[in-house]
Amino acid sequence: MVPSIRKAYNEQFTQEKYDAFLTDLNTKHPGALEFRVAETPVFVDKAFTDKIISACESIVDVITGYNFKTLTSHAIPADVRVPNENDHTHFIAFDFGICENGNGELEPLLIEMQGFPTLFAYEVYLDKVTRRHFDIPANYSAYLGGFEEDTYIQLLKEVILGVHEPENVILLELLPHQQKTRIDFYCTTDYVGIEVVCLTELIQEGRRLFYEKEGRRIEVKRIYNRIIFDDLQQQGPAIQEKGKLLLEELDVEWVPHPNWFYRISKYTLPFIDHPYVPKTRFLNEIAVLPTDLENYVLKPLFSFAGQGVVIDVTLEDIEKVEDQENWILQRKVTYADVIVTPGTPAKAELRIFYFWKDGETRPVPTNNLARLSKGKMIGVRYNQDKEWVGGSLAYFEQ
Repeated sequence: MVPSIRKAYNEQFTQEKYDAFLTDLNTKHPGALEFRVAETPVFVDKAFTDKIISACESIVDVITGYNFKTLTSHAIPADVRVPNENDHTHFIAFDFGICENGNGELEPLLIEMQGFPTLFAYEVYLDKVTRRHFDIPANYSAYLGGFEEDTYIQLLKEVILGVHEPENVILLELLPHQQKTRIDFYCTTDYVGIEVVCLTELIQEGRRLFYEKEGRRIEVKRIYNRIIFDDLQQQGPAIQEKGKLLLEELDVEWVPHPNWFYRISKYTLPFIDHPYVPKTRFLNEIAVLPTDLENYVLKPLFSFAGQGVVIDVTLEDIEKVEDQENWILQRKVTYADVIVTPGTPAKAELRIFYFWKDGETRPVPTNNLARLSKGKMIGVRYNQDKEWVGGSLAYFEQ
């Protein structure tokens, strides 16, 4: 996106450099990196960065509004509503496509957002390894909001741990050592010091939870939650039965509380009014459908990782939807072919991290990840057998 930097990067790139980079990246936790890592980061100038932060802050204004919980009161499905919800999420991730407007100018357009963690720890490690192998300008940083590596890790620890000792805080996931993003779990242990625990390993005694380590039973006082209930509901009967304990009154703190996964999500999009947020409406509230449905995307509210999304919408697609209150119709965005590569140019999506520490009035921008694509959809699962695509990070002009 910054032509001079892109030109210099591409000219210096070699397959040997990339292979050495991947080898280094896989050294810390061999075999844990199961998704494709792109050949390049994304370089973002200050003007474009300011556009993204402007959009994020506008959305944060809505999320911090006095009536946000009322607006999103129907966002949480009754069968996954978890007790003891706190006042705010601890994390927000905003996904922006890099698009081109009618004047040929690049602009960020919000695709989705989530009140849920993402690759917060892995991206620290990725930045370190990337800088070891590629020439990244000194005035460009992966961090936002004035953060650097040390201050970012410190805030991440403060948000995840709260007032507790690391051994009493766990990263909770379903079958974590089988997840494609498990490298982030292991990096979280590296930087924060907490254990990665599978739901099936939890021990319940009344309202208290425990896990075992080296023959000791340790009480869980705070859960860094990585379980997505949509995923839980697709597991076998034994795991689903175990998952019912999460819906009980427990003497644990959540970071973030599972209900925020639903409150800050696709469900929130119809309430946002900003030039960089495509117009979105609940399907059941549309009296007259647009005549140009090909310019819209149909999305289920309660799905994850692009599952169920209809890109080329037809009237027949809409007529098939029986639970229209659980779907949104969103103005389609056209990703720009913005990343010059040795082959065809790539599209890019940036995910901006916001952290919200207990006691603070607002969350703050901290870091990011990027995803490059040459397919119809962004995401590593939609870009098999392609090059210069996959997971990466953005470097922002300081």
